[in-house]
Amino acid sequence: MTALELIRALAHDATISIVVTDAVIGAPGPAILYANPAFGRLVGRELSEIVGRSPRFMQGKETRRTTLDIFRRALASGERFHGYLTNYRADGTKYHVEIDCRPLHSIDGRIENFVSFEREVVRRIGRPSVNGAGRYEPAHESKDLLTGAFRTLGVFQHA
Repeated sequence: MTALELIRALAHDATISIVVTDAVIGAPGPAILYANPAFGRLVGRELSEIVGRSPRFMQGKETRRTTLDIFRRALASGERFHGYLTNYRADGTKYHVEIDCRPLHSIDGRIENFVSFEREVVRRIGRPSVNGAGRYEPAHESKDLLTGAFRTLGVFQHA
């Protein structure tokens, strides 16, 4: 069983958005190889409209170029990216998303794919929280049984 097959089996019913892309970083890539239904709901599109496309389709006028550059550099060097972007749904509405993207390596160490865990967040008003969550908090809390597994993987936690 490949990593992609394992992710497909585990991620399908997860409430957190999960996307797997190929390892092509330069435009027009990367191409989405798998997206779970939660991702389809997040971006307001059917999965058939998503698979095969680059995640760039979600970017718009308020998507920060500097953050995208940091994201690209992290992936190019085989490192994890954890950050926030402003993206756009199919109907044009913008949303803020927290992204935790990691490379998936082959047995010989090559990067084969990237897996991205994504959740919508809302911007905090006022002072940052004392728990270190910063300026954003999840738009909704998951009661997903996989939450413990994601916590074990350190998803959405700073390295």
